Amino acid sequence: MNLDQDLASLQEVRNLLHAATKAQKIYGQFSQEKINEVCQAIADAGVANSERLAKMAQQETGFGIWQDKVIKNIFASKTVNDRYKDMKTVGIVGEHPEKKTIDIAVPVGVVAGIIPSTNPTSSIFYKSLVALKGGNAIVFSPHPGAKNCILEAVKVVQDAAYKAGAPEGLIGTITHPTIEASQELMSHPDTKYIIATGGGLMVHAAYSSGTPAIGVGPGNGSAFIEKSANVAQAVKRIMDSETFDNGTICASEQSIIAENANSEEVRRELKRQGAYFLNENESAALSKFMLRSDGTMNPQIVGKSVQQLADLALITVPQDTRVLVVPDKAENVGKKDPFSREKLTPILAYFEVENCEAAAALTVKLLENEGIGHTAIIHSENMDTVRKYALLVPASRILVNVAGALGGIGAATNLNPALTLGCGAVGGSATSENISPLDLINMKHVAVGVTELDDIKREATNVTATGGNKTQVNFDQKQLVDELVRQVLQKIQ
Repeated sequence: MNLDQDLASLQEVRNLLHAATKAQKIYGQFSQEKINEVCQAIADAGVANSERLAKMAQQETGFGIWQDKVIKNIFASKTVNDRYKDMKTVGIVGEHPEKKTIDIAVPVGVVAGIIPSTNPTSSIFYKSLVALKGGNAIVFSPHPGAKNCILEAVKVVQDAAYKAGAPEGLIGTITHPTIEASQELMSHPDTKYIIATGGGLMVHAAYSSGTPAIGVGPGNGSAFIEKSANVAQAVKRIMDSETFDNGTICASEQSIIAENANSEEVRRELKRQGAYFLNENESAALSKFMLRSDGTMNPQIVGKSVQQLADLALITVPQDTRVLVVPDKAENVGKKDPFSREKLTPILAYFEVENCEAAAALTVKLLENEGIGHTAIIHSENMDTVRKYALLVPASRILVNVAGALGGIGAATNLNPALTLGCGAVGGSATSENISPLDLINMKHVAVGVTELDDIKREATNVTATGGNKTQVNFDQKQLVDELVRQVLQKIQ
C-alpha cells in the first residue's frame, strides 16, 4: 500500500470515530426499551441473513463448513439477544435500600471491535449486540482475509439498527483494513474500549494501545476422559466438537488425555467413530506442513477438512475419516511440537497418563505451552474427581461432559453466550468471563451517608488491643489525634 492509501485509511478511521462519537451521545440517551428494539432488529436480521453470510464466509476464507457457520450466525444473533434482552443496562439498574445505594449503568462510549477470519460474520453480530445493548457505539476492524463477508455483515447490522431508530454512524467499519488503520482505531482517544479477538500479536497490540481492552488469545483445551466416564458418549462429544465448522472455535478440543485404565476403550471408540491414528511417518509429514519456519502455525491448516489436510501433507487416510489423531507424549509438549498447540482444525493430539493427578499436570503443561487461562474439558461421572481436577488446572472454563466448542461459548452450557472468552490475569486478559453487555458498561454508585465523623472517632477511641505481650491501650480523642500526627511527621522527616 502506498503513502496516499495509508493516509486515506487513517483518515477513514478518524472519520468513523468522529461519527460514532456523535451518534453514541444520542444513542446513550435512549431508553432501555428503545435500545432493546434496536438489538432485537439486529438479532432478527442475523437470523434472516445467516445462510447467505455463512456461505460468503466459507467461500472467502476457505475455513470451516458453511452449514455450521449458519448455526454460529444464529447463535451470535438470536441466542445472544435472547439471553440478554431482559438485562438492565441503561439508567438505574439496581437499588439496595438496606445498603442505601443505587447502581446506575453508564456506557463506555465507542468500542473498537477487532474481527478474526475464523468467525467473521458471527463475530459482527455478537460484538454489535453486546456493545449496543450497553448504549455504546462500535467501529470494526476486519481481518483482511475475510473483508468482504465482514463488510456485508456490518451492512446487515447497520440497516437493521438504523431502521429501528439508531442514529447514523453508530456502527462503522474500516473498509480498507491495514495494520496502521487498526492501530489508529485502537489508540485514538475517541476509542474508549477494545474487544480484540484474533492472533497473539493483535491481542498484544490491543493491550499495548493505551486504551482499556479485553483481549483473547489462543485456546488449547485438552479433553480428559477420566476412568469413570461414559467413553462412547465422551468420544462422541469430542468428535462432534472437533468437526463442528472444522474446529474453528477457540474452545474446541486440541488434545485427548486418557487414563491407562480406560485407554484401550478410548482408542477403540475413537476408531469406531471415525478417528484415524497417524503412524510416525504420517505424523512427521503432517508436522512439517503445520509449522512454518518462524515457529508459527501455518494458517493454511485452519478450518480445513481431514481430506484437505491429508492432501496438503501428502498422506493417505480412509475416506470416512472425521478426525486425525496423533499419539503424543508429555515430554514432547512445547513450541516445536505443533500437535500440543492450538490448531483450529480436525487434528487431535492423544496422550495416555496414569491417573487424574497426572492428567491435571499434563493439562497444566499444555496450557502453559499455549492457551493458559482459556479452557479445559473433563469427561467424568465422579464429581469429586471433577472438583479436584478443576482446582488444579489454570483454565477459566472447566467444561464437564460437553463438547468443548459449544460448551465454552455457552451454546451447550449455561455460561454466558459469547464469542469472546476471557482468559483471566493468568492468561493476560482483563477478565476470566465470557464477555457480556455488563463488561461494556461502567457503573455509577449513589451512596447515602450512614454514619458521621464523630461516630467514627468515638469508635476509634474504644478500640483496645489485648492479649499476648500487648498492653491495653485506650486513647481519648485528643491523644489519638496527637499520636497520628506524631507518626506522620516521623514518616516525612
